[in-house]
Amino acid sequence: MHEKNEMNREKAEMVGREDGSRPADGTDVDGATWARELLDHLRPGGRDLRKVVAWLADAVAGTACLEDGAGNLLAGTRTPLDRQLVADLVTGRIASAAWEDAGRHQRLVRVASTDPGAAAVLAVCRTTPFDRRTSDIVTHTAQVVELLLRARETTAAGRRLARATSDLRLAILQLLMVEDTVSARRVASGLWPGLLDTDSACVYVLEGRAEDRDRIAEECLDATAEHALVVRCPATDEHVIVVTPRDAAGRELRSVIDRRATTFLGGSAPHSLARTATAYGQAVSALAVARFRPDKQAVYAERTHPERLMDPDTLHGWTAQVLRPLDTLAHHTRAELLATTRLGLEFTAVSAAKILGVSRNTVRARMERVEALLSADFTGLTVRAVVHLALNSQVGLADEPRLPAAAAAADARIGDLLAGPALRAWAHDLLGRLDPDARDLRRTLRAWIAAGGNAERAAHALGMHPQTVRDHVRSAEPVLERQLLAAGSDLYEVVLAHLALGDLDPPALHRTEPDHPGSPVHR
Repeated sequence: MHEKNEMNREKAEMVGREDGSRPADGTDVDGATWARELLDHLRPGGRDLRKVVAWLADAVAGTACLEDGAGNLLAGTRTPLDRQLVADLVTGRIASAAWEDAGRHQRLVRVASTDPGAAAVLAVCRTTPFDRRTSDIVTHTAQVVELLLRARETTAAGRRLARATSDLRLAILQLLMVEDTVSARRVASGLWPGLLDTDSACVYVLEGRAEDRDRIAEECLDATAEHALVVRCPATDEHVIVVTPRDAAGRELRSVIDRRATTFLGGSAPHSLARTATAYGQAVSALAVARFRPDKQAVYAERTHPERLMDPDTLHGWTAQVLRPLDTLAHHTRAELLATTRLGLEFTAVSAAKILGVSRNTVRARMERVEALLSADFTGLTVRAVVHLALNSQVGLADEPRLPAAAAAADARIGDLLAGPALRAWAHDLLGRLDPDARDLRRTLRAWIAAGGNAERAAHALGMHPQTVRDHVRSAEPVLERQLLAAGSDLYEVVLAHLALGDLDPPALHRTEPDHPGSPVHR
């Protein structure tokens, strides 16, 4: 009896080899099993739907394909299928089906999905009938495909959630940039309760390789225990922006840059949330310093700023008068124009547009509208510096009571602001640092500012090569400890120093008196 069973088993194996299939017990001729081969596709190095379906076609000596409910080919070789049969499988009316026609044998199996309405169909076709072994292979492969599909859908869902969360963080930052702190808090409260429940905050900017940015952002979230607003900068691919209400976050973020030799950290001084844009500019300025420091980090120095040396009542009165043409606008429109112009003067129009989430044409259009309302020409650096002073002084003025002294100073001119002895002493000390240089950097810098920052025009006026002008301006940066070739607060402070000393003529901002139509008044 034992010998008879052995003969039957050997006969079955021979039949299996003749029709191109493998033994029904799952053991291949070389000793490997199809089950092991299939399980290999679930290892971390595998998990490729296309490879699984290709393996299935080879294992059954036929063809195989995976289609979604809409008939889209997900993997394998496209095979003509009965669409009604496919519809019945997708809707769950049947779980599997066998079909034979003109010497073709098909096996169709429903592959479930996390979404009940998004099932797929695994179809296998061969020229010989399906035996027990090949039927088992198809059934078990369908189970593996289902696992891989669910894993892919879960991964995709996780990526969509991460992308949505990242977009939400960016939206909150953009609201802060335009001083809409109420909306920013409302948006943040849903996912991060208490994140923006603060009167002041610091802004940090981390710079690393663009390919490392996602990892750096994740490390920032971990380091701050998600108690900070971490945003991938929309304007610079190498930057990660962190808005944090806690000073301790600076120490925590330093642990992130310590792990990478090419990562730097710049931080701002504490500011109110309404001045997030100002804090961001300070962090970027500090980042420029951090690139040259051994510890790769820097915090914006609390140096003396020119506006702090001006009479506050005169400054507030002058600011209110300069920006008065915008007072007739709706509140939200006025805030939008002011915030956009402030960023547009601090950075390029392209960068400002990315930070705000609008087009660069929108940024330019808003700035041109402000230009028209103020009768100002932003191509001039002196005009940009004076308007920048007014815009930054304007932050918070709307919430302050109008003092009699400030009201009396409403007729102040820019010359009145720049005439104080403290400001002149500061300007003399700042620009005097350039005097020892035999190249007369001070003369070059003055001509370059007068030419609106255009090296070619300045070179023509000075009788030198444009590259020499650029080299002189670049050489002045470390002496003055300020960035000049990049527009922003550093450059505007240097412009104000020239104005205070009379090295440059103050710009004329015009307005028309209501009782004297057409009469220009210089501001």
